[in-house]
Amino acid sequence: MEKFLKRKKFMKKHINIKIYGQVQGVNFRYWAQVRAKEIGIVGLVRNEPDGTVYIEAEGENKLLKNFLTCCQQGPRWAKVSRAKHQLSSQLKGYEDFIIQY
Repeated sequence: MEKFLKRKKFMKKHINIKIYGQVQGVNFRYWAQVRAKEIGIVGLVRNEPDGTVYIEAEGENKLLKNFLTCCQQGPRWAKVSRAKHQLSSQLKGYEDFIIQY
């Protein structure tokens, strides 16, 4: 059992995502929070002064890829022009997915 827990912990990753386009004022943060919780991702989302949305997320690699795909589309009111991301194995230890104001 101990080996399984270590392996499962190793499989978790951290991703930083920056979403560009018409993504503020369209409930993107709330939408991202709902999607993350549905998928099983923890982290945070916030609006940036430059008009982008910034996301930090942690979870299993497969779940993060699913979440990234969702973010590249966004809610129906958003117009995502691009989403830059950076994957890392260095975890920050989030316990929930929050909207940061």
